[in-house]
Amino acid sequence: MASSPPYAGRRALITGASAGLGAEFARQLARAGAELVLVARRPEALEAIAAPLRASGSVVHCLTADLSLRDEVSALVERVEALGPVDLLVNNAGAGGPALLGPAPLSEQLRYLELMMLSVTQLCHAFAPAMAARGWGRILNVASVAGRIGRAGDGHYGPAKAYVIALSEALHLDLCHRGVHVTALCPGFTHTDFHAEGELAAMKAKLPKFLWYDAATVVGEGLSALERNRAVYLSGRLYRWLDPFLQSVWVRPWLRVPARPG
Repeated sequence: MASSPPYAGRRALITGASAGLGAEFARQLARAGAELVLVARRPEALEAIAAPLRASGSVVHCLTADLSLRDEVSALVERVEALGPVDLLVNNAGAGGPALLGPAPLSEQLRYLELMMLSVTQLCHAFAPAMAARGWGRILNVASVAGRIGRAGDGHYGPAKAYVIALSEALHLDLCHRGVHVTALCPGFTHTDFHAEGELAAMKAKLPKFLWYDAATVVGEGLSALERNRAVYLSGRLYRWLDPFLQSVWVRPWLRVPARPG
């Protein structure tokens, strides 16, 4: 007899669920039998993702919240807890953001870091202890290959993802023997609407196609790595092959190219 999907009957909380990887996590977890709690800022976009999943028989709750605002994260936790225990947490919400030395005011930069780092911390803090007490739980934090090495001009994005990786590794060590799996998923370039407009779209057009992976591949590999209790997982064979070289003490100094003055 075939075994049940690993998430059948489990409740999954997915942030940034209105598009891109978040929407793909919703689709794959719905197929696995999970009850979904989808979170994003745009209610219409959330409902557009939820409608076909409900039509196929999934239970889907849509909650709007701006995770760059700490009070809204706290309110979100209360609303989610009212639904019942969270078995699977997918911290996926994120965006490209302002540079530390750029024109954006410090207040905007700090709000960006609230979204990228502190909301992840806040949600892990809210739900991980109860998972450990029950002896079963899953936390997947979406990081990035950009968090694996510093680059000039990277602004806050790479450093924020580096924090998510480090946090995930620490939580993995704390929880791996208590029935809770924690994984930092590090995608490379992925076909989503993250690169659909502006400078990111122009950058995508210039890059070779072999650098890009489909969202379905990234999410599928991420969930598989989570079940195998991998602390950090790079999605895409190319990136898994390149990463040891990027981390090498011989190669890494050559990649640290200072910004040009001017």
